[in-house]
Amino acid sequence: MTASKDKIEDADSTKDVLAVTGRIQIPHDEFTFQFARSSGPGGQNVNKVNSKATLRWRPLESPSLPDDVRQRFAVRFASKLLTDGSILISCEKSRSQLLNRIGCLEQLTGWLKEIAVPPKKRRPTKPTKGSKTRRLNDKRLRSDTKRMRGSPGDE
Repeated sequence: MTASKDKIEDADSTKDVLAVTGRIQIPHDEFTFQFARSSGPGGQNVNKVNSKATLRWRPLESPSLPDDVRQRFAVRFASKLLTDGSILISCEKSRSQLLNRIGCLEQLTGWLKEIAVPPKKRRPTKPTKGSKTRRLNDKRLRSDTKRMRGSPGDE
């Protein structure tokens, strides 16, 4: 229970910026939240309170994302983008609207951290001298085995 209180205090004390990394910081005014009745736990509370949070964000138009991160985001999460270029993230895990809102932001943060670091480029390597000789020896042995299986010819 203390972890959720810490999250609430952190959410209240933020400076209206979602800090993913030092390079990626997105102001909260780029996000739009909608709330609806959720199907999660809560009994009669579910029928009365709009606790499900849905986050809408346009990553392809966001000035806060660096160009390389925006391109990687578009490629990696192309299936999640809507036709207007926005992305929807919903959370209904908690009875609290604020915790569900934090859940949406945490999911987005996880996605952005996943693509924040560019992938390492593959550096082709050459086979070592020992691996070349082993391969050629194995080929020679296999060739000799197959040659010995054949019928005796004019050798």
